[in-house]
Amino acid sequence: MINFKDKKILITGATGGIGKEMVKKFVSLDGYVLATGTKVENLENLKKEFPTIKTLKFDISDHDKIEEFIENANSELKGLDVLVNNAGKNMDNLSLRMKIDEWKKIIDINLTSTFLLSKNAIKKMLKNKYGKIVNITSIVGHTGNLGQSNYSASKAGIIGMSKSLAIEYAKKNININCVSPGFIQSKMTDNIAENIKTMLTSKIPMSKLGTGDDVANTVAFLASDAASYITGETIHVNGGMYMS
Repeated sequence: MINFKDKKILITGATGGIGKEMVKKFVSLDGYVLATGTKVENLENLKKEFPTIKTLKFDISDHDKIEEFIENANSELKGLDVLVNNAGKNMDNLSLRMKIDEWKKIIDINLTSTFLLSKNAIKKMLKNKYGKIVNITSIVGHTGNLGQSNYSASKAGIIGMSKSLAIEYAKKNININCVSPGFIQSKMTDNIAENIKTMLTSKIPMSKLGTGDDVANTVAFLASDAASYITGETIHVNGGMYMS
């Protein structure tokens, strides 16, 4: 049975729908969780729901402070065994209309921030000769999507970066993998018109949207010792919509 007793887990983007399910999952498996996000109110609400966790406000786009952030997280947790890079952003636009700032901002937040967080977390994990990093990508990093050239590129970049890091640190007992969600039930999908939602669902062999719990279960598996011989891989959680 998977258990995270005595394991220190850092989750970015922890106050969103999928992030919250990850917090819930790791807490249920006895993990010692530090949840981060950009809004104090959301972190306070998360703390009320899960009193055993620690919270830390941080914006991952602040690259100059990521090293300090990892130091603070390591200090709060008294170690760092697992990093889940879940935080991300999208700014959709057709490619011919996309401003260079829209491109750069998404690449910087989704890809560069994930690299810097991973890089600094690995420094801590090397000292312990143990570590798990799970990076959240997206189905569109494999398929592309209308109006999401920046977002798709950032998520595809995370996959390639994760493979490179996995190779570099495989002998150091550090596993680095990705989870690639498809269409997952969330506040965003709740606002999609029913006819559009029906069209999307028709493209999924399982004929239903996934849940945050589906993603959290997969993340927990990859972060556990049950996946100790898996590294540099991407597990798709999309009901069969895309099969690599």
